[in-house]
Amino acid sequence: MTEQASGSHHPQPRARSGGQSATVEHVTGAQSLIRSLEEVGADTVFGIPGGCILPAYDPMMDSSRVRHVLVRHEQGAGHAATGYAQATGRVGVCMATSGPGATNLVTPIADAHMDSVPLVAITGQVASKAIGTDAFQEADICGITMPVTKHNFLVTKAEDIARTIAEAFHIAATGRPGPVLVDIAKDALQAQTVFSWPPQMDLPGYRPVTKPHAKQIREAAKLITAAKRPVLYVGGGVLKAGATAELKVLAELTGAPVTTTLMALGAFPDSHPLHVGMPGMHGAVTAVTALQKADLIVALGARFDDRVTGKLDSFAPFAKIVHADIDPAEIGKNRTADVPIVGDAREVIADLVQAVQAEHTEGNTGDYSAWWRDLSRWRDTYPLGYDQPEDGSLSPQQVIQRIGQLAPEGTVYAAGVGQHQMWAAHFIDYERPATWLNSGGLGTMGYAVPAAMGAKAGLPDRTVWAIDGDGCFQMTNQELATCALNGIPIKVAIINNGALGMVRQWQTLFYNQRYSNTVLHAGPGEETPANKGTRIPDFVKLSEAMGCVALRCERPEDLDKVIAEANAINDRPVVVDFIVHEDAMVWPMVAAGTSNDEVMAARGVRPDFSDGDDD
Repeated sequence: MTEQASGSHHPQPRARSGGQSATVEHVTGAQSLIRSLEEVGADTVFGIPGGCILPAYDPMMDSSRVRHVLVRHEQGAGHAATGYAQATGRVGVCMATSGPGATNLVTPIADAHMDSVPLVAITGQVASKAIGTDAFQEADICGITMPVTKHNFLVTKAEDIARTIAEAFHIAATGRPGPVLVDIAKDALQAQTVFSWPPQMDLPGYRPVTKPHAKQIREAAKLITAAKRPVLYVGGGVLKAGATAELKVLAELTGAPVTTTLMALGAFPDSHPLHVGMPGMHGAVTAVTALQKADLIVALGARFDDRVTGKLDSFAPFAKIVHADIDPAEIGKNRTADVPIVGDAREVIADLVQAVQAEHTEGNTGDYSAWWRDLSRWRDTYPLGYDQPEDGSLSPQQVIQRIGQLAPEGTVYAAGVGQHQMWAAHFIDYERPATWLNSGGLGTMGYAVPAAMGAKAGLPDRTVWAIDGDGCFQMTNQELATCALNGIPIKVAIINNGALGMVRQWQTLFYNQRYSNTVLHAGPGEETPANKGTRIPDFVKLSEAMGCVALRCERPEDLDKVIAEANAINDRPVVVDFIVHEDAMVWPMVAAGTSNDEVMAARGVRPDFSDGDDD
């Protein structure tokens, strides 16, 4: 088995033909770092200079092919690198100095780890002799990030820099993608060395398994054709492997329903008749119920996380499990697999197609007609929808739906975390892969604006909308200045309900409407003559101050005109402050810690599945 994950669509560090070094130069460690980034194909780095990383910034001025985007906060650099990676399929790169610069990267590194995003974070470290002395701006960033990186390196010798960068990009992009940290001591960056490319990588224990076992594939195919109520449960691993074309072939060959997780939206067209929606805590009723009543679940690049399963011991009680994943640690972690398959999703699905075709040739074809009668009835009875506010104010769902309907084809959407994230998942149609970016596993507020910036930097010809909440927006909106200064014209929709909406929804449902510390404007007893009736900050003024075109929309009759105006501006960032009704809620919903059988379609109403149910 080779080290390279052959099913991955992420580019690997480039080697010269014949394996011979075409380049040998006498350089500093810092120059070696920049040359190495050029050789592995990194074209964009998001970062901020500081004392210990400063030597690396000097050679960037010498006609480097690497574009550096100077962000306003290291967290923005990390999320931008993630957005770049998710949108382009290439490894994202961020850079920061030691101490607080490095620790400000911890959240985006943890975010990338949870969502399996290929990321290389490069940090400066104090001089090697000062490590461990509590020197100025020293932090053990390797120790701090050990639980949330795929691997990390501390480099103290200049001659190790090129090899380490090659290894870091290889590890980040192959197998199960993930973040890799490279921490480089300042004296290593300053020292003289010989740069030679390609370096000889030394990763003796790293051999990702990409080719699935043929026997397991045959067993899975037999279960698929023998099942009466199968479901293809598709996770983000299918997108990471570039396996969406193979997935469509498998789904249409079997005729089984497909459900795509929050991390997999776009892996299978939302409009396809076999698609039954997103599963999970706020998933479509049909998707949630299909998994509960299935007799076979074929999990492809998914990890049975708690937001999908609900109360784990009550999840899918009738189902046998086929679980395919590139990471063997995921298989059996939460739900025992009847047929475990370790391999790259593209290779697994391609082999499954052949095995199912062989079963069909032998006359073994699944009969899912009764299953589809149930699924179709649930889909017709419990569609996604929303109510218009009675006071004539803007519905947040309608705002997001119209953004999706009026956006140019191929638009990329980056969402923050909360109600607006779920509404964007529900009410925008995702027909293509890599058009939906969000923080799924860690649920990081403040993700949207910098992630959209990274996506637009990587795909400058595509429209990129950030769908953000007023709470999330206030965490990282300073990156709008970065966008304005660097010619990165993203579009931002602030779904402004004046509150931390998802937390407020939980307070409404589970805390007797006691809205403790979730109101973002002046609440009862907090108003003064200066702030009475105002929303602070004024997002229009704030955005204009950062070099953006800023618009505000408060009335449904203005909605289409304002969105069209935003879509027409492509030379600067655009921010639209949508003032929406504060009481809108996300439905459907499965309350935390409860069984998916207790899914509420809307307003606490439990669906009735008794009619025609074959269980």
